[in-house]
Formats: sequence, C-alpha cells, structure tokens
Amino acid sequence: MMRRNQSPKTIRVISVTSGKGGVGKTSVVANLALALCRMNKRVLILDADLGLANMDVMLGLNPRYTIQNVLKREKRIEEVIVTAPGGFKLLPAASGIQELTELDNGERLFLLNELDSIQDRFDVLLIDTAAGISSNVMYFNFAAMEKVVVVTNEPTSLTDAYALIKVLNNKYHQKRFKVLVNSARSASEADRIYRNLGLVADQFLGSPSLDYLGWIPYDKMVPASIRQQQMVLQRYPDTPASKSFVSLAEKLMGKEEEQAFAGDIRFFWRRLLKV
Repeated sequence: MMRRNQSPKTIRVISVTSGKGGVGKTSVVANLALALCRMNKRVLILDADLGLANMDVMLGLNPRYTIQNVLKREKRIEEVIVTAPGGFKLLPAASGIQELTELDNGERLFLLNELDSIQDRFDVLLIDTAAGISSNVMYFNFAAMEKVVVVTNEPTSLTDAYALIKVLNNKYHQKRFKVLVNSARSASEADRIYRNLGLVADQFLGSPSLDYLGWIPYDKMVPASIRQQQMVLQRYPDTPASKSFVSLAEKLMGKEEEQAFAGDIRFFWRRLLKV
C-alpha cells in the first residue's frame, strides 16, 4: 500500500529520434525495449511514425487494431496494445493518421482518459518517432521528457541531426538532448561523430546541452536479424551490438536516481495534444 506522503513512481518518457532516415532508429528502440524488459522494467513502445508505421513489421507482428481504433472509440486502449517478443508492449500506429495532432477538445480528453487508465502499468514509454523535422516529429519530441538523437557516420546524418536539434531548440525551446551514435566502427569514431555534432551545436546554437549516451558498434548480425524480423539481442545475444544495447539500457536507467523527471504518460499526452 502506498503511504500517504509517497508519490507514484515517475514513468520515464523517452523519445528516440533522428534527422535522417536509415540510421537504425527503430532497431535501436526495439532492442532497447528488450534490454529494459530483461531488467524487469515494464516497457511500452509507441510507434509514432504515423506515415510509415513499421515497428510491428520489424517485430514480426500483425496487430489487428491500432491507435486509430481508439480515436474512433471502436476499441479501448488495452485492446489495442499488443505483446512483443521478449515481453514488452507495443501501441501500434496506423499509417497516415494526421488527425492525431488535430483532435478537438472532447477527443483529446477521451484519449487522455484512456492513457491515464494504463499509465501505472509501465515504467518506461519509448517513442519511436519518424525521421526528419515534420510537425509530428516535433510534437512527439517536444512532449517527451528525454530525447535521444540517433546519428551515424554519414555526413547527411549529422547535418540532419543538427537541423532537428536546431528546430527543437529555437522553436520549441528544448535544451537537453542525449546523443547515441549507431553503427560505428570504433569508440574513437563514435566519439568524433559526437564531438563534431556538439561543436556545430555550440557554435551556432550555444544553449543546447548534448549528453553523450554512448555508441552501438557496426555488427553484421543486426541487418541479419532484421531480415528475420527479430531483434539482434533476441536472435544473437552475444554479438557486440547486443552487448552494447544491454549497456545502453543500464546507462539510461543508471541516471534514474540522478535526475528528477517531471511528468508521466498523461503529462506527455497533455503536452502533445496541447490540452
């Protein structure tokens, strides 16, 4: 029983985003969810790529319903959430539901009440955003309390990541970001990529704080597992990438006691839907 002066445990709401597509963001989210689940965390993924929802495909799932069915009041949210391999949960998105950010006040309140009914069931909400700087990408990143920006060694990945950070900083006044380097050949390469992004942000933006979250090594087993519609941590748990996902989850959760994270799932949706 909760003591009278004890507040509910805060749910971590983390967006995983990128300026450019093809950096492995969805794979990062899925493997991170599995690693967190193995740490006894209750994890929910929101597939927020509303135009090209593909988390279910990567996981080999075929959801019968999506969040669109909730918005249409056809299903309760607990009927839409599905269990993924490894035990974490997925709230599937339907392709092309732009109306998610165009709801009226009654629809917003309805959706918030639906989400409020499940928030005590989870410790972590991971949001797999679309790539780029569209309004939907900005909304989901603005609403999340923690933002992980995934970059690779490609020059376009760095320039597009900078553009993403610039818009969130200048227009949405977001100041703190975590940077994850994916598919790096070495620790020194990953460090160089992070430092290059940080130098440009410092020079032209000044105010954002870019924290280095770490790196995932290039691993040929990652694309192999994707082709099999499995997570590399699930299919090949002893590969370098799999071990790095475990370390990434531990590092994220290790910061839990160091910071006070404001808000919860309901707070996230209030910000997203601008109630």
